[in-house]
Amino acid sequence: MKSIMLLSTLFLSSLAAASSLTFFGNTHDQEILEGDNKVPGDNPLTYCSDPKDYLLAIDHVNLAPNPPEAGKNLTVEASGTLAQEIEEGAYVLLIVKYGFITLLDQKADLCAQIKNVNLECPLREGLTSLTKEIPLPSEIPPGKYSVHADAYTKDDKRITCLDASVHFSRH
Repeated sequence: MKSIMLLSTLFLSSLAAASSLTFFGNTHDQEILEGDNKVPGDNPLTYCSDPKDYLLAIDHVNLAPNPPEAGKNLTVEASGTLAQEIEEGAYVLLIVKYGFITLLDQKADLCAQIKNVNLECPLREGLTSLTKEIPLPSEIPPGKYSVHADAYTKDDKRITCLDASVHFSRH
């Protein structure tokens, strides 16, 4: 699904941006921390709450490799169904934390952000699948990174809400 691809890309881009703070040195090993309400597929994503009322029904999100590895390309393959068209004015609330430190807390224009993955609004209702390759920086500070992405239509209907935690350790 284009929207889940965008949210995955926002998650991974945020993680990559946060991890570009290289004052901790090189890291290569990491482990995924999993929780309840897991998003289907091979990924570290969980739903923030019961997704039954979300506009986006995610079939699956697969990451390769999973867990992601510093300095390597990450392939995200996703599929899902939108219950309605997503128009200009949609937004995502994005929070990225490194341990307990908030690195990013912003409201982003969803339609402006999807241009980064060669898409544009409106996003059409229905089934969609796509694949995106994302380069991850070779130096990622060790520690736990948490990302919260909560997406809404221009009318404040929840598209989806996803959380993820990834632990990078020194190698």
